Amino acid sequence: MSPLRSGKMDSLPSEASALFLLLLIVTAQEASGRTAQEGGSHHRHRNPPSPQPGAGPEPGDLAAAFTVPTLDGKFSYEPGALKESLIIHAFTNKSGFLECLWSSEVSLSSLVEGLPDSSQVLVLSQDDSAVTDVLWMREQLHRVAMRSRKEVLARVHFCPLPVFALGNWIPGVLYFWGCVGRNCGLSQAVFTSDGWKMPIVVKRLDARYDWLMERWSSNSSRLVGAGDGCEPSASVGGAVAWVSEGNCSFFTKVQSMAKSNASGVLVYSLPGNPLQDMNCVGDECNVPLRIPAAMVHMEVSVAQALQSGQKVNISFQATPSPNFFFSIDQQGALAEMGWFLYPSFSFFNWQAQWFEFSAGLQLKLQSPAEVVCVFDEVRMQGDRGAVAAVTLPSEWWNFDTLELDASLSCPGRRDTSCAQWDHTVQLFVCCDPLSPYCDTELGRWITAFRRGTGHWLTDVSPLMPLLDRNKCTFTMKTVPWAMPWIVSLKLRFSVNNQTDYGVEKLRPFRVMSLYSGGTFDKNYNKRYSPVKFPVPPPTKKVELYAVITGHGSDENSCGEFCVTSHHFLINSVFNNTHVFDSAGSPLGCTMLVKDGAVPNEHGTWLYGRGGWCDGLQVNPWRVDVTKQLNVSGFESNTVIYFGLFNGSDPNPAQEPGYIIMSSFLVFYK
Repeated sequence: MSPLRSGKMDSLPSEASALFLLLLIVTAQEASGRTAQEGGSHHRHRNPPSPQPGAGPEPGDLAAAFTVPTLDGKFSYEPGALKESLIIHAFTNKSGFLECLWSSEVSLSSLVEGLPDSSQVLVLSQDDSAVTDVLWMREQLHRVAMRSRKEVLARVHFCPLPVFALGNWIPGVLYFWGCVGRNCGLSQAVFTSDGWKMPIVVKRLDARYDWLMERWSSNSSRLVGAGDGCEPSASVGGAVAWVSEGNCSFFTKVQSMAKSNASGVLVYSLPGNPLQDMNCVGDECNVPLRIPAAMVHMEVSVAQALQSGQKVNISFQATPSPNFFFSIDQQGALAEMGWFLYPSFSFFNWQAQWFEFSAGLQLKLQSPAEVVCVFDEVRMQGDRGAVAAVTLPSEWWNFDTLELDASLSCPGRRDTSCAQWDHTVQLFVCCDPLSPYCDTELGRWITAFRRGTGHWLTDVSPLMPLLDRNKCTFTMKTVPWAMPWIVSLKLRFSVNNQTDYGVEKLRPFRVMSLYSGGTFDKNYNKRYSPVKFPVPPPTKKVELYAVITGHGSDENSCGEFCVTSHHFLINSVFNNTHVFDSAGSPLGCTMLVKDGAVPNEHGTWLYGRGGWCDGLQVNPWRVDVTKQLNVSGFESNTVIYFGLFNGSDPNPAQEPGYIIMSSFLVFYK
C-alpha cells in the first residue's frame, strides 16, 4: 500500500498523542546530548558557549558517526571517511508537498539525472509506516532510474526504521531545527459542517509560489462545488470553489473561478491520483490571477455533503513539524537545506552542487598566497558599514594576482536570523585620500534571500594599481536599512606563473576610470560623452574591465529581469558588447550554483538577473582591446559607452530601474 492511501491526518487518542509528544521531546533531548562537539560558521568551526539544557546541534557543528539499517543492509557515516556530502531526508505521509515530491515524474527524473556523483542521500520516514513508505519511495525511484538507464540507487539509501526509533542524534536535528518556511511543516485544509461531530483535516499542496502569489486566509469560508471548474460559475461568488482535476489546465480552472469571484480554488484529485504541482505553463504565466489555489485528495464526506446541499465550511492551517531535510557537507559539518520552493529534487541537486563548489574553494584557499585579513566576522550594517585600515605586504607590487576571499554569514547560526531581502554589497578602497581613485569600488556581491552560506573568491588583479600606498582603508557596505550581515574578507596576493609559454607575464601598472551607471530611462545614454585618451608608454596590453548590474523594475521588468546590452565603442569601429541574455529566465541563476550562487534561498533566487544572482559575487567582465587601439606614441583614442533595451535606448513609462557600473581601461607592461 503506498503512502497515497489517505488524504486524512492519522487520529490518535488524546493519551496516545501526549505520550507520543513526550517521546519526541525526550528523544530530541537525549539525541542532542550525543552530538559531536560544537562547530562554527560555514567556513570554519569554533567553540561557542555551552548550549542550554535541551538545546540541539546547530548548523556548522561537526556531525557524529552513526549507523542505520537500510533495505539493502546498513549505511554508516564516519566523520572524514565519506569525502562526499550527505543529504538526509525524512518523509512523512502527512505532507502533501512530500507526496508530490516522490510521485512527480519530473521531480524524480531530476534526482536521477542531476544528483552529483559526490553526493549521497539517506531517506527516512517519520511515520509508523516507515517500511511501507521507503519501499514505495524506492520503487518510485527505481522505475524512473530504469527508464533513463541512470545509476543512482547505489547512492540513495532507504532506512525502514522510523525516525523516532533511530536511537541516534539524527532525530535531535530534525526535531530541534523544526520545519520553517514555505512548503514546510504540514499544510492542511480543514472542513467543518453542522452535521459533523469532528472537523475533517486533510493535507494540501498550494499552487506554485511564483504563479499565484496570494496566500490563503485563516478565516473560515464557505465551500461550494463547481464541477471541474473549467467554465465560470455564478454560484461560487465569495466562496472557495471545490473543483475536480482534469478536463482543462490548472490555469483555466483558476482563471474561470477568479472570473466567478470565488475567494479561492480547491482542486481535488481523482481517486488513486497523487497531488500535483499546480503551475501555469508558457504565456499563461503572464496573466495575473489574484486568487489562492491548492490541491487536496478527494474527500468522500465533503463531496457527499455538498451534493446533498449541506453547508460545508473550509479553513486553512499549517501545523509545525520536524524538519524534512538537512545535510552534511564534505567537511563533515551540519548544514540547513534552505527552502524548497516547489516539489522537485532539483533542490537536492543544487545544494549538493554548492557543497562541491565549497569543497573546491577550500582547496583553492590552500594554494600559496600572502594573505591580509581585512574583516574577521565583523558586523556590517548602517551608513558606515564595515571599515578597516590595513597594511599591505611589503613589496606587494611583486605579486601579479589579487583575489578577494569574501564570505557573508548571519547574526545567528540559523537561516532564520538572516536578512529577508537581497541587497548589493560593495567594497571600496582608499589608499590616498587626495587621489581621484579614493573610494573606488574593488568588489561587488549580492546577498542571499535569508541564507547565510555565501563564500566566494573573486579575481580583481587588474585593479591592483589602485593600491598605490602601503596602507589602505577598506569599506564594505550595503544599503543602511538592511538587516545586519557578518562579513569576513581577506586579500590574497600571489604569483600566478611568472611566464606564459616562455613569455614574461604582463602586469597592470595603471587604470583609467571610464563610466558609471545611473537611472535606466530615456536620458540614460544622453549622460555620456566620448572619452579621449592616449596609450601611455610602456604599455604592451590594454584591457577593458567592467562590473555591471541592473536593478529595479519598470513595466518591462528593467533593469533586474530584462535583457539589456552594454556597449563600449572604441575608435568608432570596435563595439565591445556585454549582453545579460539570461535575465528573466526561470532558472538562470540555478545554472550558477556550481560557481558559488547560494541555492535554496527564501525567495525568487532561481530567476536569471541583469548581470547578477542572489548570493553570488559579481564577476568582472574583461576584454583585451589592445588591437583596437592606436598604441604608438601619444596618438589619441576614443571610447563611448551606451546601454540598450531591445536594441534601443530605454524609455520606460513608469518607475525606471537603474544600472550600477564601475568601468576602467587597464594598462599592462
